[in-house]
Amino acid sequence: MGNPNGFMEYSREDAPALSVQERIKNYKEFHTPLSEQEQKRQSERCMNCGVPFCQSGKPISGMISGCPLNNLIPEWNDLVGLGAWEAAYNRLKLTNPFPEFTSRVCPALCEKACTCGANGDAVTVRANEYSIIENAYMEGFAAAKPPKTRTGKRVAVVGSGPSGLAAAEMLNRRGHSVTVYERSDRVGGLLMYGIPNMKLEKRIIERKISIMRAEGVTFITGADVGADITAGELRRDFDRVILACGASNPRDIKADGRDAEGIYFAVDFLKSTTKALLDNGLREGSYISAKGKNVIVIGGGDTGNDCVGTCVRHGAKSILQLEMMPPLPEKRAENNPWPEWPRVLKTDYGQEEAAAVYGSDPRVYQTTVKKFLKDKNGKLCGAELVELSAEKDKNTGRLNMKPIDGSEYEVPAELVLIAAGFLGSESYVTDSFGVNTDARSNVAAENGSHKTNAENVYTAGDMHIGQSLVVRAIREGIDCAREVDESLMGYTNL
Repeated sequence: MGNPNGFMEYSREDAPALSVQERIKNYKEFHTPLSEQEQKRQSERCMNCGVPFCQSGKPISGMISGCPLNNLIPEWNDLVGLGAWEAAYNRLKLTNPFPEFTSRVCPALCEKACTCGANGDAVTVRANEYSIIENAYMEGFAAAKPPKTRTGKRVAVVGSGPSGLAAAEMLNRRGHSVTVYERSDRVGGLLMYGIPNMKLEKRIIERKISIMRAEGVTFITGADVGADITAGELRRDFDRVILACGASNPRDIKADGRDAEGIYFAVDFLKSTTKALLDNGLREGSYISAKGKNVIVIGGGDTGNDCVGTCVRHGAKSILQLEMMPPLPEKRAENNPWPEWPRVLKTDYGQEEAAAVYGSDPRVYQTTVKKFLKDKNGKLCGAELVELSAEKDKNTGRLNMKPIDGSEYEVPAELVLIAAGFLGSESYVTDSFGVNTDARSNVAAENGSHKTNAENVYTAGDMHIGQSLVVRAIREGIDCAREVDESLMGYTNL
């Protein structure tokens, strides 16, 4: 270890964020990286634990604790502390094909399981990872490295989100010829159009895709497999097919007035902003705009927060974010000890920005929409909300949220964004390939496997496990690639 006493000598210093008033002027990333000297100090806070929970990635009480990629965090922390940046990059790349993505959008499960965080502040693992990968690009360590030999085997990957990209990266590295099909106009899936620029600037995705192209991966955009391209064509032309189309069925809100003009799914709203930003610099009229409108965001997760932050930048008149459940405690409860994932109240960037701009936290808990209100032209003009009471089920212990009679009240709204999660894969794709699905409409696979019932067809990511984190989708892609490689070659060294 570079400094075995670092965790006692140095306090946590994370990459500072620009002020709210400064960052809402544009759609750029807003954290300023630490200096190289300070980043080395932060890496030296790592305790090099005998049992590094940060890299475990195991479920505890139904929640993942530590990194699902099993990143060798103490090892590359030590290398950063020693100033061995290339070695740190090589160690990081052993387990993570896309640190440029995870160091920006991952909720840092590693830090929540950090031993330093048990009685103090966790190591800045995500910021250390960011420094490693950005230094690698600057120094040329991350340049394209095409495989020296090819196997002659061909693999089609349907979907270019994090799981599809991970599978393509690994299989191409092995020497297989990989073609990725994306139905949208740009590569990246959820990374491109589901996550706003403020969290992940699209030049970062394009930078990595250009390297993958140089390494031999073929990308075909505007290709809607299951519609424009048949399953039969892919199964005829390729040795293996991987379905990595995501969980792209948004969960709807069934309430009177749902047909009012002005109600959108969150992913459609976010995509329209990102696409217009990239296509024409957000020309007025080219995207779903919140400017001057009273906005209701239904859903309190990451996507709901992204909608809030985007609406702030649009110039919304007001923003209300509805959450059905009660607020989480501000500190860990006794039944939620370290190293479990901390079920505590989190105020994310969007909520922080809305509070600064409009004077209060936009979140309203234990509340949902009972009715959408329309004007005479069928346009949304408001919503009738109802408060909910939390009642614990005696058998399961789960909270059931029930409307409180007489608690209804109306609020103005010209724009509603539904960010209530996703239900699973789209049927036209699964039907085309004839793959079985489970009760949640995820693609079913053999137990502990990614192989579907259809011959030579595999699945990975949210399409397989349901809506989850980017880092888990990447792990899914890696594991699926390993299975595909073994099925092609009779063994695998991935």
